[in-house]
Amino acid sequence: MAGVDVDDLYGLPLDQFVPERTALARELRKAGERDRASEVAALRKPSLAAWAVNQLVRTQRQPVADLLAAGDASRAAQDDVLAGRGDAQSLRAAVEQERAAVDALTDAARGLLSSQGNELSDTIIERVSDTLHAAALDDEARSRVSEGRLERELQHVGLGGFGGLGAGPPVPRTDKRAPERSATKKTGTDDKKKARERERTAREEAKAREEARRDARATEREAKRRAERAERAANLARERRDKAAEALREAEAGLEAAEAQLTDAVAAASAAEAVSRKAPQ
Repeated sequence: MAGVDVDDLYGLPLDQFVPERTALARELRKAGERDRASEVAALRKPSLAAWAVNQLVRTQRQPVADLLAAGDASRAAQDDVLAGRGDAQSLRAAVEQERAAVDALTDAARGLLSSQGNELSDTIIERVSDTLHAAALDDEARSRVSEGRLERELQHVGLGGFGGLGAGPPVPRTDKRAPERSATKKTGTDDKKKARERERTAREEAKAREEARRDARATEREAKRRAERAERAANLARERRDKAAEALREAEAGLEAAEAQLTDAVAAASAAEAVSRKAPQ
């Protein structure tokens, strides 16, 4: 069964996954490959969001590569800030680049259709976005997504691109001479507390910014959909108006022709009547 490729299952339309998986497992059993047949039969059908991500990985190779590169740049910028080598502006620029890469792929996902032929809902699109964000920033998520065989959507639970934004560079080691040991220990403890507080504040601010961005994206998407619906309605109204105008022109032309015929008929009748009066009685 060298021609059988399990990877192909994850590139199929979602409603074909189960029947094709069953058929593949049956073929493997007939070929005597019972272990492989059992493995195939145990494969889980992807969730709709995971299926959408799999399609993006398989069809949008360059945008996916751009996403991973942007994720690497974002993590590197974060490490630089934490180490005192970078600055917040560079980190924000790297984070925005990563977010733009996620948004580009998310927009591509909007062109996918569910098994019922429907557009993906906002909830599914949001899960796709979260999974792509996780792939950009987390090595394990990246490995799972890159295979194109994801079964469930993922979510990045780390600090993301904003982690440690408010944290300063590492506290330098102090001289550990005996007379200063107590003061140094206290200072180090205070610095750690302040660093933790800054990190906690940064996480909260990052979460608030992320939620604000999500709300803004959702609002933008809804506005775009409304604009598209309004444009379709306007186009339909213009089409109906044009048809009505054409029908009116045809009706007016018909009326003019009918009135001309009526005028000719009245004239003919008058002439006939005049001839009739002049005829000998």
